[in-house]
Amino acid sequence: MNKLLATLVAGFFAAGAFAQAPAAAPVVAATPAVAAMPVKTEMKDMKAEAKAKAEKKAAAKAEKKAAKAAAMADKAKMDAAMVKPDAKMDAKVAPAK
Repeated sequence: MNKLLATLVAGFFAAGAFAQAPAAAPVVAATPAVAAMPVKTEMKDMKAEAKAKAEKKAAAKAEKKAAKAAAMADKAKMDAAMVKPDAKMDAKVAPAK
């Protein structure tokens, strides 16, 4: 019985030690340095394209903003033109009170 208990305890101890062991890291093959160069140029191209796209978007936004400002100015002129006749009518009506 003692031998059986000793074997079981030793087995559980070994199983516990095996379960706690860290897993071996997979071996990664070294990549040649030549392969890194095209990636850098691709990244530069991508950054240049993104920058050009952002500049184009900013220019379009500025144009839209300028057009909106011009439209608001035209509307203000139209409103001012409409107010003048109303003011003249009010002036004519005011003395009649």
